[in-house]
Amino acid sequence: MQPQLLPPNVVPHWYAGGPALAAWRGIPSVGDRSPEEWVGATVARFGEDELGLARLADGTLLRDAVRADPVGWRGRDDGDPGDTGVLVKVLDAGQRLPVHVHPTREFATTHLGCAYGKTEAWYVLQAEADAAVWVGWRDDVAPDELAALVDAQDADAMLERMHRVPVRAGDGVLVPGGTPHAIGAGILLIEAQEPTDQSILLERTNTSASDDEVFLGLDRAVALSSVEGAATTDVTRLLRHTVADGATSLAPVLPDDAEPFFRMHLLAPGTDGQPVPAGFAVVVVVAGSGTLAGQPASQGQTWVVPASAGDWHAEGDVRLLVCRPGTTWPPAAISQNGDHA
Repeated sequence: MQPQLLPPNVVPHWYAGGPALAAWRGIPSVGDRSPEEWVGATVARFGEDELGLARLADGTLLRDAVRADPVGWRGRDDGDPGDTGVLVKVLDAGQRLPVHVHPTREFATTHLGCAYGKTEAWYVLQAEADAAVWVGWRDDVAPDELAALVDAQDADAMLERMHRVPVRAGDGVLVPGGTPHAIGAGILLIEAQEPTDQSILLERTNTSASDDEVFLGLDRAVALSSVEGAATTDVTRLLRHTVADGATSLAPVLPDDAEPFFRMHLLAPGTDGQPVPAGFAVVVVVAGSGTLAGQPASQGQTWVVPASAGDWHAEGDVRLLVCRPGTTWPPAAISQNGDHA
């Protein structure tokens, strides 16, 4: 089995974005409400059967290919059938996304029947001059205060309670499960996350999300209990900046705390012949052109690399973001029905 070039898999959503994604990817216009591309996805959008699932070039769902040959794709046959341990997206924020939170593994296991939460992280590809994200509370927020903020739907008050973090190309931001956050407008990024589509919206005034999408079908009080109320006292531990031109082979782009959940590394020009160890990977060509495991590769392309391809390397003036499962894959507990979303 060899690395495979993926066809586009742009997913419509309830928030604005899409033109910057299409321009960077070099694909036809997708409109202004298609802000996400799900790359190498083996899970679907929340509440959907197939929307979001990635297909190989021959039309086969990647999930089905992995189920049919788990050792070839993942290098192992444990874990849930079809699960690769990581979901990757290209995300174009055409508006500020609403303040929201993703469950921890503990919350998801207890309330959603799922072994995965949705810790996620962002690697910034492009950012407007004043672009920013919001991550974590600046001071403790008690449950009654959180409920009042949600009831009032006062976005300014929510954002005022959070850390505003300016971002630029090359920044990596980790968002642990339970951490309130929002992505500002004018940012194009690559997102790695646990393979679920679990989002609880604290703010809904700037969305068209349904009631089920807001609270994942959970009771309101239960859903809000997923939010970490303690302040994020040291937001710098969630940040990392990578100078791409000075990157060495497989330079990490995320803080070390991401490692149990997923790994994102930059393979930069000048590292010809440096091997990427065998194992399942989702690869995004972030700049330049060259070869990936001997195959032509250029900016905007997305690839999946099966474990059975063995060690591989890139050559030429090409910069790759290599996304792989974390060190705790598969999770210790799996859902009885085998679903991860």
